[in-house]
Amino acid sequence: MIGLSAGHGIKHFGQGALLLISPEIRAAMDLSAAAFGGIAGAQSAASGIANIPAGILADMYRRRVAVLLTISMLLVGSGYVIIGLSPWYWLIIMAVSIIGFGTSLWHAPAFGTLAANYPERRGVAMSAHLTGAQVGNTISPIIIGFMLSGITIGALSINWDGMHWRLVSVLLFIPAGLTALAVVLRVKTAGKESKGNLTVSQYMTSLKLLLRNTGVLGMVVLGAFRGAVHTSFQAFLILYMYEELEYTPFVVGLHVALITMAGIASTPVMGIISDRVGRKPVIATAMSLMAVLIFFFLEFDTGAPLTVLIGFLGLFFFSVMPIITAAVMDQVEEGSEGSGTALMFLGGAIIGAATPVLAGKLFYDPYGFTGVVWFAGSLAATGAVLAVILPTRRRAA
Repeated sequence: MIGLSAGHGIKHFGQGALLLISPEIRAAMDLSAAAFGGIAGAQSAASGIANIPAGILADMYRRRVAVLLTISMLLVGSGYVIIGLSPWYWLIIMAVSIIGFGTSLWHAPAFGTLAANYPERRGVAMSAHLTGAQVGNTISPIIIGFMLSGITIGALSINWDGMHWRLVSVLLFIPAGLTALAVVLRVKTAGKESKGNLTVSQYMTSLKLLLRNTGVLGMVVLGAFRGAVHTSFQAFLILYMYEELEYTPFVVGLHVALITMAGIASTPVMGIISDRVGRKPVIATAMSLMAVLIFFFLEFDTGAPLTVLIGFLGLFFFSVMPIITAAVMDQVEEGSEGSGTALMFLGGAIIGAATPVLAGKLFYDPYGFTGVVWFAGSLAATGAVLAVILPTRRRAA
C-alpha cells in the first residue's frame, strides 16, 4: 500500500505539472480556448483508450504488475520530453496523449492489486492510494510554479527569473525515470497474491459478468460525471487566474495546491467512514457539497474569498474518487479488479475528453469563467442526484 501510494504521488506530480505548463503553451502558440481545452481533452481521451489494455493486462498478468508500473512512469516522462522539444501543437497533443496513456497504465494494476490485497478495507486502501496522488498534486504546482516564476528578494539582491516552460517540461523526465527505477527495485513483489495468470477464456468469462453488472456500470457513469467536473472546472480555473486575475505562475501554483492539500486529510477519513457506514452516504454528501461549493464561485471569484473557497472545495474535489472506486471494487468478481478499475476510468476519460473542449467553446469563450462555473456546477449537481438513486452493494470477500 505504501509503495504503490508513493509511486502514485510521483505520477501525479508529473501529471499535475501540465496544469501549470498548459497556459504557457497557450500563450506561446496563441491557442484558442477550445484548443487549450483540447490539451486536457487529448490527455483524457488517451487515458481512456489506455484503460482497455491496462485492465486486460492487469487481470491476466497480475504477477507482472511491476513491469506495467515501470512502463507507465517511462511513458509519462517521455511525453514531457516531447512537449519540451516540440514546436508544433499537433505534436504536443500527441505528447500529452502519451502522458495520458502512461497515467492510465498505472491505475488498473495498482488499484486492482490493492483491492485484491485488502478486501475488507478497500475504502482505506483506495483512499491511501489517492492520498499519495494528492500529495503529488499539492507539491507539483508549487514547485513547477516556482520553477516558472523564479524569485526576487530585494534585501538580499537575489533575482532569478525562473526557467522556460520547455526546460521545465524536459526536466520532468527525472522524477518519472527515478520512480520507474524504484518500482523495478522495490515494488517487484506487487501481484504476488495472484494464484497465477488467467487464460483468455477465463478472462472473457469474468469480463462478460462485469459488463452485465448494472451496479458497476452505474458507478462508472457517476465516476464519469465526477471526472467531467474535475477536468473542465480545474483547467479553466487556472486559466482564469492566469488571464483575468493576472496571478503569477507561482501564485497560481499555490492555489492549485490548495485544491488537493485539504484532501490529504479528508480522503483517508472519508475512506474509513465509507468502510463503516457504506459508500452511498459518503459519495452523495461529497458530490452535493462539491456542487454547492462550485456555485459559490459565482459570488466569491477574487481575492481571499476565492482562496478560501478553493481550499474548501479541495476537501471533496478529489477525495470522493477513491470511494467511487471502492464501490466498484465491492461489486466486481474476484480476478476482474483490474478491468473494473479500467472500466471506471474509461468512462471518466471518455466524458473528460469532451468536456474541456465544450467548456472552452460553449462557456468560457462567450461567458468567461462564470459560464464554466455554471457548466461544472450543473454536472456536479447531476452527479449528486445519481449518487442518491444508484444502488450499491457489498460483495462478500
